[in-house]
Amino acid sequence: MQAHEIMKTDVIKVTEQESIRSVIGKFIEHQISGLPVVNDKNQLVAYISDGDIMRFIGKHKDIIIDTFYYVNVIKGDDDEFEQRTQKALDLNVMSIARKKVIKVAWDEEAENIAAVLGNKRIKKLPVEKDGVLVGIISRGDVIRHSFKSLL
Repeated sequence: MQAHEIMKTDVIKVTEQESIRSVIGKFIEHQISGLPVVNDKNQLVAYISDGDIMRFIGKHKDIIIDTFYYVNVIKGDDDEFEQRTQKALDLNVMSIARKKVIKVAWDEEAENIAAVLGNKRIKKLPVEKDGVLVGIISRGDVIRHSFKSLL
């Protein structure tokens, strides 16, 4: 089984000219947490996720994370968070999107796709054919297609 047999072709995406406001709107409207960013030729140039936005709006100092992942926050100014979230809305998507995108070719085998999704701990993989975005594959897509005939 190859990527083109698993992928969704109705890819929700943003262009490199759009703002984080547009990204957040698509996250909410489509109940998703990440989007490919494309140029005017539909070529993949970046990927933006909810994690990228969280890193931007999150407190940048006075946070201590111990070895057991308990977070101790020293009281900060609540207005700072509101200011960061407001500022984020008007940023261009490319200012916080990841430019090094993990992606797969349209003819990549399912077992390799599963390995990438699992080992890299990512939720979705953009699919390219001839340098153009043609689809997207999620962990759920791989699970559904891999196990549906076995149940």
